[in-house]
Amino acid sequence: MLQKEVGFIGGGNMANAIIGGLVKSSYIAPKNIWVFDHKPEINQLLVDKYGVNAVNNANALACKVDILFGTVKPNVILKVLKDLAHQLKKDVLVVSIAAGITLDSLTTVLGHNRKIMRVMTNIAVLVNEGMSSLTPNALVKQPEIDQIVAMFESFGKAAVVNESLIHSVVGVSGSAPAYVFILIEAMADAAVLGGMPRAQAYQFAAQSVKGSAQMILETCKHPGELKDIICSPGGTTIEAVKVLEEKCFRGAVIEAMMQCMAKSEAIVKMHR
Repeated sequence: MLQKEVGFIGGGNMANAIIGGLVKSSYIAPKNIWVFDHKPEINQLLVDKYGVNAVNNANALACKVDILFGTVKPNVILKVLKDLAHQLKKDVLVVSIAAGITLDSLTTVLGHNRKIMRVMTNIAVLVNEGMSSLTPNALVKQPEIDQIVAMFESFGKAAVVNESLIHSVVGVSGSAPAYVFILIEAMADAAVLGGMPRAQAYQFAAQSVKGSAQMILETCKHPGELKDIICSPGGTTIEAVKVLEEKCFRGAVIEAMMQCMAKSEAIVKMHR
């Protein structure tokens, strides 16, 4: 169990998910978690739900914590952190989950002597299956990196990633659940067209996607190899694969992700 004071500025969906994961995993005790949101009802909701501590203003939280999570929207995070910079402990680690906000931008408002880490995660943290990238600046020490990795692995998977790969992370992880949701919806629609009740169709489609992903993670086999195992000569699966190839399924996924990454780069330029 982590014996540090951890604070969250902003109590939205992502903060809720991270706090929930930490409490559920017992990685940190609720008494060591502090929250502040500008909406009092959000603070009270988190207190009632997780047993954490809420404070009345951001300054009161900033001076208490050893690790500060910036979980407000990207369009306000730089201003929020700039206002808090002089209230923070000298050795505090600031963790930003705001998309499009670079380490350089964070350094500009926090100071060049601050330990800062960028984290990109996805909505699957809500079900303890998130995939998170962690990008520390040079001042963050390895034991601190290990602590944050362990923190995010308490409700999913996490890996340290160079900042130059952040846009790829956005494409392959941050935005990816949306692609998968569309796939599952389309698969279920087809099953309904074939006569299956919709609730059952969603169950079959979602479990098939979940099981397929788990096979890749557990076997470490190439996805193409696993695909070949299912494609019997002259069978139903190779017929479906043929149609997906004809309809440029791979190309559409790749193009969508390339556009997603380009948009991520454009957002970074907007915040400079």
